[in-house]
Amino acid sequence: MEDAVKPAVPAWFWIVAVLALLWEAMGCFAYLGEVGMAGAAMAKHPPEQDAVWHAMPVWVWCAFAVAVWIGFAGALMQLLRMRLARTAFAVSLVAVIVQFGWAFLVAGPSKLGPPLMPAVIVIIAVALVWFSDMAARRGWLR
Repeated sequence: MEDAVKPAVPAWFWIVAVLALLWEAMGCFAYLGEVGMAGAAMAKHPPEQDAVWHAMPVWVWCAFAVAVWIGFAGALMQLLRMRLARTAFAVSLVAVIVQFGWAFLVAGPSKLGPPLMPAVIVIIAVALVWFSDMAARRGWLR
């Protein structure tokens, strides 16, 4: 019986995987900062953003948590070369869309400021789903 030839994982895969882990870790720290924000820090927000922050329903906070923590787990799984990374990144992307969907459809972009950072977050979430899918198809994830 012959052993199957395992495809070599290029160095750039590891670079992207480490950058994904750092990105997701920043998201986790942002989440912890938001949920643990003290009154003094909240007072620094413009009144419109403060109103949106207080109006956010629990399910949106849950979507935020799922987006960052499942995304972080996906990045770890990717570093471990696990196929489940693809599913984790897909779940994280859906949670990102739910979170920002509420923010822009219900709260309105005029109260949130320029949508640059949310757009970057969505683009990176899509890129991570694509990257993990490509890595799985090439046999880099087991």
